[in-house]
Amino acid sequence: MTVVRAEWVFADDRWQQRFGFALQGGRILATGPLTELEESFPDHEREDWGRVAVVPGCVNAHAHSFQVLLRGYGDDRPFMSWRDSVLYPFSERLDSDGIRTGARFDFAEMVRHGITTVVEFFYLHDRGNQNDLAVVEAAAEVGLRIVLARSMYDWSGAPKRYLETTDEAVRNTRELHEAVRGHRTAFVQPAPHSIHGASPEMIQAGASLAEDLDTPFHIHVAEGRYERDRSVERHGLSPVKFLDSLGVLSPRAILVHCVWVDPEDLALIAERGASIVHNPSANSFLGDGIAPLREILARGIPVALGTDGGCTNSRQSIFEEMRMAALLAKAIAADGAAVGADDVLLAGTARGGEILGLPVGRIAADHAADLVVLDLDALSLQPAATATKQVVYSMQPEAIRRVIVGGETVAEDGRPTRVDPAELRATIAETTKGWESSS
Repeated sequence: MTVVRAEWVFADDRWQQRFGFALQGGRILATGPLTELEESFPDHEREDWGRVAVVPGCVNAHAHSFQVLLRGYGDDRPFMSWRDSVLYPFSERLDSDGIRTGARFDFAEMVRHGITTVVEFFYLHDRGNQNDLAVVEAAAEVGLRIVLARSMYDWSGAPKRYLETTDEAVRNTRELHEAVRGHRTAFVQPAPHSIHGASPEMIQAGASLAEDLDTPFHIHVAEGRYERDRSVERHGLSPVKFLDSLGVLSPRAILVHCVWVDPEDLALIAERGASIVHNPSANSFLGDGIAPLREILARGIPVALGTDGGCTNSRQSIFEEMRMAALLAKAIAADGAAVGADDVLLAGTARGGEILGLPVGRIAADHAADLVVLDLDALSLQPAATATKQVVYSMQPEAIRRVIVGGETVAEDGRPTRVDPAELRATIAETTKGWESSS
């Protein structure tokens, strides 16, 4: 066991100065003032980490890792053009090795920027689990904790590689869940794609499977205006109300995006106990709009943050999403007090762990030792008197000294420790050879 001291610690969901925590076996045993910890654990090793701030590892609650290989090819396009001209054709070029390369690339970027848990919403299944397992293996190689949200997709307009029947999707998701059972850093949760990518039967099957497996389920909801308009036209209901009509809106439901929602939708989400993943940069990148974060928080709906895909958000950083979330909320409300720094810091850490049902995202007893160590002498965290506010509003990546997952350092001074960046660059170049000339 080790008792650690730091100048500032975001522990038990608040900033605390000259504070400490006790670690053992990749977990946090206790937090408290240093004198109390030393009295409680008098015979254990002590470490003074010095002039640093320690925050919980960031939880990236929505991502599509292979898409990072498409970065730059779909810039400055509206959603439909991006999807049909970039996502669909380029994703057809990736075999299992290419998918693994994309995941290693994306996950290496994430740990560099303080992400310690990622929800990988994955849909390139080829009617099996080989590709899914390649992504899980990539996360283990980088040292990242992963929730593989296994997409359930049966819309015939999508590439065939995405598609499964309802029975296939349920069977394969069960088998993948069983394959990682007992894994310390990998988990599987069902993910019916969306109301346009999955049939009502598929969505209901995903929700039912989550009940059987005792997990949440993930689904894209009301990302673009077109989705809301189509749902109203076809069903006479908004996407949120349509999901409720299917009987799947529940505390297990993790609703990704929720940009085009109205007050009635939000009241229903709150009443049913569902959660939302806010993706401010990706929604801005594709011109989808801005989710009403202040109104969502005001209703007590749990909100986590996500980066979304690497080619709909060219920066894989939840610290960046914290800043974007707060600034966009202030701008659309024309109110600088609309959403505060601690609100979005919690959204990027503790709320992610809560909605996933995992003991991550907090520096608290009985939680994973997933930590980000910040250099208080970094210029972007000056002046020192307001350093805790600068973590959200001004901090640059150079301030991230160390990133720890389960007690192990996975990134240090901006470099992943478990993968070789030079080797990774070469593999990326080989995987994407010839893409530019055919784009």
